[in-house]
Amino acid sequence: MIPADMKLISAKDLFINQSALTGESEPVEKYSDQKKPLPESPLECRDLVFMGSNVISGSAEGIVIVTGRETVFGAIAERLTGKREATSFDIGINRVSWMLIRFILVMAPAVFLVNGLFKSGSDRWLNALLFALSVAVGLTPEMLPMIVSANLAKGAVIMSRKKVIIKNLGAIQNLGAMDILCTDKTGTLTEDRIALEYHCNIHGEEDSRVLRHAFLNSYFQTGLSNLMDLAIIRHADEEEIKPLCRDYQKVDEIPFDFNRRRMSVVVEDANGKRQLITKGAIEEMLDVCSYAEYEGNVEPVTDALKRLILEKANDFNNKGFRVLGIAHKTLSSPDGSELPIGENDMVLIGYLAFLDPPKASAAEAIEKLYEYGVSVKILTGDNEAVTRHICGEVGLESSTILLGPELKRMSDEELEKAAEGANVFAKLSPDQKDRVVAVLRKHHTVGFMGDGINDATAMKSADVGVSVDTAVDIAKESADIILTEKDLNVLEQGIIEGRRTYANTMKYIKITASSNFGNMFSILAASIFLPFLPMLPVQLLILNLIYDISCLALPFDNVDEDYLKMPRKWNAGSISSFMMWFGPVSSIFDITTYIVMFFVICPAMLGGSYSGQTSDGKLAFAALFQAGWFVESQWTQTFVIHSLRTRRIPFVQSRASLPVFLMSGAGILVSTSLALFVGFGRGPQQLPPQYFGYLAVALLAYSLLVSLMKKPFVRKFKELI
Repeated sequence: MIPADMKLISAKDLFINQSALTGESEPVEKYSDQKKPLPESPLECRDLVFMGSNVISGSAEGIVIVTGRETVFGAIAERLTGKREATSFDIGINRVSWMLIRFILVMAPAVFLVNGLFKSGSDRWLNALLFALSVAVGLTPEMLPMIVSANLAKGAVIMSRKKVIIKNLGAIQNLGAMDILCTDKTGTLTEDRIALEYHCNIHGEEDSRVLRHAFLNSYFQTGLSNLMDLAIIRHADEEEIKPLCRDYQKVDEIPFDFNRRRMSVVVEDANGKRQLITKGAIEEMLDVCSYAEYEGNVEPVTDALKRLILEKANDFNNKGFRVLGIAHKTLSSPDGSELPIGENDMVLIGYLAFLDPPKASAAEAIEKLYEYGVSVKILTGDNEAVTRHICGEVGLESSTILLGPELKRMSDEELEKAAEGANVFAKLSPDQKDRVVAVLRKHHTVGFMGDGINDATAMKSADVGVSVDTAVDIAKESADIILTEKDLNVLEQGIIEGRRTYANTMKYIKITASSNFGNMFSILAASIFLPFLPMLPVQLLILNLIYDISCLALPFDNVDEDYLKMPRKWNAGSISSFMMWFGPVSSIFDITTYIVMFFVICPAMLGGSYSGQTSDGKLAFAALFQAGWFVESQWTQTFVIHSLRTRRIPFVQSRASLPVFLMSGAGILVSTSLALFVGFGRGPQQLPPQYFGYLAVALLAYSLLVSLMKKPFVRKFKELI
């Protein structure tokens, strides 16, 4: 491990793995000098090595430039200690809270003044104050913290079963609201391992003979096996070529070194035939190959043939492949004595092309994310050619690729415009990843998925940071969500559960707020025209309590599949529109209940109108009226849950879950029993059969009217809950 940022003063065959800082998939060779021109990023300087990276091979001496917090690694860690910006969830819930507070600040004083001014009696102002305070409590969705927490906790438990571990509960909502996912390429779109993709002759045609020679070279070499040797052997297993090793034995080898950039083995078959097999970088292989197998014949390597070989190798390089050449030569000396000088006059037979292959599931996962309204953008430190090829393999549009040096020259305004149209960003430094996420967050809810040190600051800047259990510690510490499997399909399940959590939270907020708003509107009307309070403060509080307890089942409710297809954000404007649209609907039936109770049912039960009653008769009249509205309010509030929880036809096209049915039914039973058999300090109230006949008609009409109003609301505001 390199302990500090250093300037090299000497280096020999030094290869550094700095993928944790840059995201590059291959080790980088470092030198003691820096050729002109200077690169745009210090991380690209060939004479600098950085804390947090590690030596793969070779040796070097260097001068320590900076240590600790002053290093590139330290600067990343330092930025992670600051206060995190408010996420989409934080902003949304704050706006909703202030919207509800504004309603309370308007409605509660209005109810207080109306009741104080329009009612008679020496204690009217005290009663008005108590009633206004009850109204304020009634307007407050006091179960909101519990409902939100229950929704998030339930979502976290379900997501843990789907290989998604939640560190920050609020991240569930942000995951559901996410409409852009920024992710690193390595391990997310790719397998995070080197694989042999092609074994071709020099014309670029698949040739099993090339694979056989490459396998013998890799299998019998005794030096340090690199990732490409392992990839060749693994591919030979798949092609069932590995048994070939039984027919050969190794005679000798020339190990790999960084000056020659190739390695050779001498093998002998059962007939005693010996051959030298060499693989290495194309340029170095051409230096020792005098011949090549061209169109089925062994031909001398002319300038024209050399150009053809280099062009074919460059074609692979431009597609992001790392290319090695494979050559062989029959040895004439039976004892192998010519081996020390044997790497010459060889015959080039073909190429080996390696790549970190795309995951088989990546293309399908990206397509599913698009179906759910989530755009995928790749932010990687790897080079343009590799990134473009991988994106093409998984079906991600990559005609426009923004590179780190280009971003450095852009203003934030220019980058904001460019980032909207680009899906792929390559050769990015950690700071540039952070900057791209920041500009995208201005108009989107952004998630960032990464596992390296270079991803940590971008993960913290995003609305939701996603990492994996195999990530470096600093990345896992910065993440809100940890995947136990680095797969976009796993993340897709988390997005769906996040939206389900949001939907069930919104059901409570919107339905409760609109119902409470309608009730308060009804109370204002009743306070003006009725000679008594339409409901006692204790009745209002008990009604609110029973309703809220019945809503505790909402976290376990079903959610329509079509609702889960689009990202959803906390939107205070949407909630206020919902309140204004559906709240007055409940007031229509409340006021109808007032009229029926005041002019029909109460006079019929008590033998006359309110004005004709004695003092005790007026109290009985008021008690019967209040009990009737109490029961009607509970029934309509409960039925509206089932009507407004879906944009479809309730009970027919979309049904609530069993817990919601049971809890809402229990709420109706308890509230009706309280009115009929207990009373509220005035004894049981005998509501007549014609009241329940009216109630049945009112519920049916209420459900029909709400269902009719849902369609224009959805057309206007593009959503219901």
